[in-house]
Order: sequence, then structure tokens, then C-alpha cells
Amino acid sequence: MQIERGILERFRTQMCEALQDQLDLLAATEGNASKPACCGRPMSYHDRRGVPCLSWMGSVRIRCRRFRCLICKRERRPLLEQLGVEPGQPSGLLARLLSVLGCVVPYALAAELAWQVLGVKVNAMTVWRAVQRLGEAAARHTEAISAYHANPSAQVLPPAGAPDAIVVAVDGCALGMQVRPKRRRRKTPDQVLPALPAVEEGHFREVKTGVLLLPADRVRLSPERRGLVRRVVVTCLGDANALFDRLWAELSERGWCGVNTVVAVVGDGAEWIWNRAAMFPKRCEILDFWHAIEYAWAYARLQFGEGSRNAERWVHRVAEDLKAGKVQQVIARLKSLQPNSQQSLEALEALRKYYTDNASRMRYDEYLRLGYGIGSGAVESAHKQVVHARLRQAGMRWSELGARRLLALRLLLLNGDWATTERLRMVPFAA
Repeated sequence: MQIERGILERFRTQMCEALQDQLDLLAATEGNASKPACCGRPMSYHDRRGVPCLSWMGSVRIRCRRFRCLICKRERRPLLEQLGVEPGQPSGLLARLLSVLGCVVPYALAAELAWQVLGVKVNAMTVWRAVQRLGEAAARHTEAISAYHANPSAQVLPPAGAPDAIVVAVDGCALGMQVRPKRRRRKTPDQVLPALPAVEEGHFREVKTGVLLLPADRVRLSPERRGLVRRVVVTCLGDANALFDRLWAELSERGWCGVNTVVAVVGDGAEWIWNRAAMFPKRCEILDFWHAIEYAWAYARLQFGEGSRNAERWVHRVAEDLKAGKVQQVIARLKSLQPNSQQSLEALEALRKYYTDNASRMRYDEYLRLGYGIGSGAVESAHKQVVHARLRQAGMRWSELGARRLLALRLLLLNGDWATTERLRMVPFAA
């Protein structure tokens, strides 16, 4: 291992020297470029100094011209803007590598992994800063695509070879948010910051998630179980309209929504889902089977007792009848039941209403025959991978900007679209 490490460090030094030569060449040709403009006039040349930058190969210096606006005093370094580098901060490649680590594990652990895996010593704030810059660029890219496809005047040609059907599973989960109005900062290194205010009960935002999948991508793992070969995850912090705009944009980008494509929308019965599902001209609304069974269990536990064999048999019969498409027969049986307590009566009335309101979305025999599926397991799994695994660890609380940026990066990573970040220019940092 020592031999390998020695060889790596030797060639790392050579690569760092080669990178410095390329940066010097860019700096030498920069003088031919025109001056940047600000406040309606060219900016004044200020100086030319070497700016430190940390790359994966080592530390380098970029000799770039600095310009200053005589009116608003704003400064610009065009070469740094072209390279997507901030003074004293990681280079474009290293920042993207740190962002991968930062969107998978907590920032402190990502900094340790950067040393163990990349051989670069950084602190947690450096990783955090890289995630914020690249995450903001990714979030803006996603929002721009969504706005383009949501614009009625956008000229989008109908896709050729679109699938006959596409399944869209939608749900939401809670994310703990910060209670401080702004970031706390020390004015002196030895200043002791006051304690954060207590987290109030219910101080959460909902992360709304949608999963797109093709029925043909469901494979039979066993006689009673199916798995997914491919899925596409879309998420949004709190805004249902924005989520469905992004779902539509993702379908359009992938060419999955043709004129005759049936969009099967799977949801838990929440009105915000069904109200917006109308945006799909040809749709099939499906009530999540397991949510329907949860309502049946709520009544059975009260009527027959917790852990009762009678409750289990009763729910099993309801499940079998629903899968067979006998929803009207089930509703008729519910109307003839005689609850033995007030609590059972209330649970039975909720069950009747839930099934009656959603009867047109409970033709499970037909959905299974068409291969649409009847459960929201794909979106529940997406919650765990996109949100829970990174953003809902012990004690974590997020600002709206931080959650938005990190979610944007995790979607690119989990959807296999991380190469998109190579085309994005990292946004200048603003705390």
C-alpha cells in the first residue's frame, strides 16, 4: 500500500504542475479579451494578482485580471468566472467531487472521506459550500426546464414512440426545518453563540415526491413479488403545483407522454393529488391498495380487538375481494355491519366514506391485468432513499434553501443524471 501511495503522490505532483501550466497559458491569453461591463459602461482595470485555488492534484495559483466598477464598486474576475472558481475555494472538478460526498453523507463525514478517498484535506464547511453552489445551479436548472414545459407557448413536438402507459406514483413525507430566522455567526473566534430555540412540535415542511415508471419495467422476482428495473424520481419542497409541473417536464424531456399515452396516477386519496391529476388528458386514477387496507385494519382492531384472529380474517377477506374487483360488494357489506362501540362506529363510517369516495379508483383487478400495479411502494422507497437516508438523520434540521439544493443534487445522483452537473456553471456563493 505504501508503494501505491508513493506512486500516486508522485504523479499527483506532476499533474498539479501540468494544471498550473495550463492555467498560466489561459492567464496569458486573457489580455486579449474585452473588459466586462457594469452600470452601462466598461469596468476599470484594477490589478492582476495570483488567486489561490485548491484542486484535486494540489494547490495552484490563477493569475487573473480584476476589474472594478467606478460607480457601484463591484469587482469581477472574468477568468475565475469562466473556470467557475472562487478565490481560495476548490476547483470545479474538486467541488463536484466534494458535492457527491456531501449529498450522500453528512458534511463532517464527507470531509473525512475526501481525505481518505481523494487525498485532499478540507473541512466540513468547504464541503457545505461546494454543495450549496452546485446545488443552487442544479435547482435552477430543474426549475428552468419545468418552467419551459409549463409555458403554453413552448413549441414542443409530440414524442415519437411514446409508451402506451406510464405510471406516476405520488406521495409526501415530512422534513424537519430550522427554527432560526438567519444563520448564526461568530464575530470573534472565542464568542459563545446562544443556544438555538426549542424545536416546536409540528415545525416541519412536506417534501412531495413523484416516481415515474414504465409498466414494462416491473419484473417478477417471485410468484407474489415484483421489482423495478428503472424509475425516475421527481421531488419538490412543499409545492404541489410545482411537483406536477416537474412531473410533466420530466415526462416531456424523456418523450414518455404521447397523445395516446395513458398516465396511471397512484395516490393515497389526498385531494391535492387528484385535483392536479386532471392535467393529464388520458389518465387512470388508482387508490393505493395498502392505504385502503390500513382503513380496514383501523376498524378491525377496534371491532375485534388488537391482534385478534377474527380481525385478521376479516381484513384478509376484504383484501381478497378488493383485488378481485368487488369493491361495491365490500361497500354493501360495510353498510350491514353493527359496530360494538362508539369508536368502532366512527372507524366504520370513515371506512365506508373512504371506499365510497374512491370506488372508481379501486378497480384493482383491472389495474393488475394491465400491469399498472396497485401500490405506492416505489414512491415510499424513493422517500427513504432521497429524503430519509440523508436529510432525516438524528437531530437534523434544514433551511429551505439548504434542503432545496441538497434535494436537487440527490435527484441527479439517484436518477443517474450526475453527468448533467458537468454542464452547469457553479453559482457564486451567497450565504
